[in-house]
Amino acid sequence: MSDQTLDSILGNVCPGATVTDATTLDRGNRKETTIVRFADADPVVVQRSADAEAIQTEARLLVEIADRTTVPVARPLSDNNGWLVTPYVPGEDLHVEFVDHSTAQQESLVEQFGNALAQLHEAFAFEQSGALSVVDGALHVVADRSQVAGGLELVTDSPTRGPREWVTRLGEAAVIRLPKEFDGLKPQLRSVVAHPPTDRPTPRLFPWDFRPGNALAEDGNLAAILDWEGPLAADPALSYAKAEYLIADWYVPHERADVLRAAFRRGYESVRDVPEPTAAHRVAAIASTAVDSRGQVTNPNYPPVDREAAIQFHREALGRVLDEDDR
Repeated sequence: MSDQTLDSILGNVCPGATVTDATTLDRGNRKETTIVRFADADPVVVQRSADAEAIQTEARLLVEIADRTTVPVARPLSDNNGWLVTPYVPGEDLHVEFVDHSTAQQESLVEQFGNALAQLHEAFAFEQSGALSVVDGALHVVADRSQVAGGLELVTDSPTRGPREWVTRLGEAAVIRLPKEFDGLKPQLRSVVAHPPTDRPTPRLFPWDFRPGNALAEDGNLAAILDWEGPLAADPALSYAKAEYLIADWYVPHERADVLRAAFRRGYESVRDVPEPTAAHRVAAIASTAVDSRGQVTNPNYPPVDREAAIQFHREALGRVLDEDDR
């Protein structure tokens, strides 16, 4: 991060303030993040990305979330040409701390996540599915973009972007991307995502990385949900299924996941009816989560498990969906 550019940005956000520390975080794959502290002003977080459009979209979404919901986010102080400045929010990193909480505390936090996702679904509706961008100052689906968050390139042979067809395309792309250890499951997985539900719900906001690893907590409550890069619009059952997997399944043994799923559902139901995910939604959600934007298998739990155990974790989750679909 250029000192000259950073000084210029901070001069506009906190004029006259004296910088005492600038700490760059080793976090994320696509943005450089620095916490800047001052002698005479509140600290801020400065993020930089080579993709200025992505920063602009994330900033616009943060403003809209702050205006339309009670979901805790860091409202932007400035965004310009690939730079985003937000207030620094103190709190415990739930990726690290979630496993140390009591069962009751975990349930409470998961219920809050469910409530937050439901608020987002209630507040943001779109005419079609796909990647979001800022057009004329507002969030819209970009009709000509086939690449979505997480580095997935959608399989498509027509411009149709209805929620039903989009689940199939996302699921197909995610299954194809799975490494060779999943080859034995791929034919059945592709068959499942090829037959999504027949209803056509209104596409809702699909926050791609909505999970404890991108959240801070304070005194048992969510203090901030972070990293809103790569937002999408999609069938709400798809984002429900993906968030449920990342929040209720990711950190606890399988036998305890049902308890957290119930808490997630309670939180969601406190705002709106639950969009019941089908096997197609769940396969697309799990498969798109199993590999990150660099093509690496993602590592669940904390401390994170190794690659072999991670593959087993995702295979078992997909296997359970296939078993339930066969019943």
